[in-house]
Amino acid sequence: MIAHLQGKLVEKNPTEVVIDCGGVGYHVNISLHTFSLIPNADYIKLYTHLQIKEDAHTLYGFVEKSEREIFRMLISVSGIGAGIARTMLSSIEPKQIINAIASGDVGIIQSIKGIGNKTAQRVILDLKEKVLKLYDLDEVSIVQNNTNRDEALSALEVLGFVRKTSEKVVERIVKEDPEATVETIIKKALKSL
Repeated sequence: MIAHLQGKLVEKNPTEVVIDCGGVGYHVNISLHTFSLIPNADYIKLYTHLQIKEDAHTLYGFVEKSEREIFRMLISVSGIGAGIARTMLSSIEPKQIINAIASGDVGIIQSIKGIGNKTAQRVILDLKEKVLKLYDLDEVSIVQNNTNRDEALSALEVLGFVRKTSEKVVERIVKEDPEATVETIIKKALKSL
């Protein structure tokens, strides 16, 4: 029903924002991932998902359309409500969730607070085919979670580089040298950026 909201950012917290659209303030629940992507600007646009229950109408907002799609996929799984889906997107990057589902990595999904072994298995069972098809991934070619890569990306972001640009450069470096240290990745990336 409400596809997106665009308006003045009135309040911003790690779990929620209030956006003033034409004099009406919308309370929108967000993930930590979205919180980290919200620009320091007066006016913002969030893609939304409206959940209607008997006792509440709840808006969930996302800076990226792709995160909203992952959220919608997650809540389609039995046992995963909007709250748990938001916790998942707050705990690990959306890309990591996609990779964990595609590679069948129960451990990563189970590491999220509130997700047990059975629920993690159900997420993978229900979504693996859809994820492989939708994101055009091969089961074999999925890169396992690389903490050095993630730390290097965070450092580059702090240094003021655009995340999307940094990701491409860092991915190439990690492909060439999977064992590269954080320092090595950052140094090589700085030469390329």
